[in-house]
Amino acid sequence: MKKTLNAYSEQMNQLMGKAICLPHGPFSELHEAMRYSLNAGGKRIRPVLMQLCYEAVGGKEEIESFLMAIEMIHTYSLIHDDLPAMDDDDLRRGKPTNHMVFGEATAILAGDALLTEAFQIMLSDALRHGGLERIRAAHILSEASGMGGMIGGQILDMASENKTIDLATLDCIQLHKTGALIAAATKMGAVLGGGGSKEIAALEAYGKYIGKVFQIVDDILDAISTAEELGKPVHSDEKNEKNTYLSFYSIEESYAIAKALTDKALKLLEQIPGDTSLLAEIAETLIKRKN
Repeated sequence: MKKTLNAYSEQMNQLMGKAICLPHGPFSELHEAMRYSLNAGGKRIRPVLMQLCYEAVGGKEEIESFLMAIEMIHTYSLIHDDLPAMDDDDLRRGKPTNHMVFGEATAILAGDALLTEAFQIMLSDALRHGGLERIRAAHILSEASGMGGMIGGQILDMASENKTIDLATLDCIQLHKTGALIAAATKMGAVLGGGGSKEIAALEAYGKYIGKVFQIVDDILDAISTAEELGKPVHSDEKNEKNTYLSFYSIEESYAIAKALTDKALKLLEQIPGDTSLLAEIAETLIKRKN
């Protein structure tokens, strides 16, 4: 029987449960803080996308280290994003944010540790298995999460608060802050699975399109949802005077743009010979999500 998206998400939840050792010894508080955020739930969209792209191009072996690594980096970014110096949020996925539970200093170090551990487990995996694909995948993630990717997008986002910016600047922020890690997930899956250059390019572009959709819908939900439904504070963009798609377009126009991007993502999947039905389902679900 074919696995469902829920089954893939549950597989990733179980995987994250064993990613960081149980708290013990002199570093027990650090391990507890890391596990607290890593195991807080969520859609696990990035590792699920990586696994699906891996399978779509014919990948057969396990790639658990890379699935854990990308979720560790995503989690570290959320811990830091919630800090008082950044968005200053006290709720994430319906639970108190890391710094509210463990204190600001431990939260910073838990994020740092997750980032470092991500590359340790990927490179250890590459040393065990050999082959350039695993080294290349780690390199893709380093680019996507660094100053030319997610961190670069974050700093641009912060620099644009309380300012009027143009749409091109907003697109640049969102492509890097949110889109880079999602596109990395799809590209890494294709690379690890031994995909050809056309397949890798198509799946990376698919990731960029759905990453943009994810952020547009996130902007909308922050404005119209509730904290209970969203699992985190709403109106954070307004509180922090951030520029969003709703700074330029109405809700209806924003959804129309997201729909056009979704259609482009679905078209790209036609270039992949393997089963992409669940990748298509993800694209179609993102635009309809409520949290």
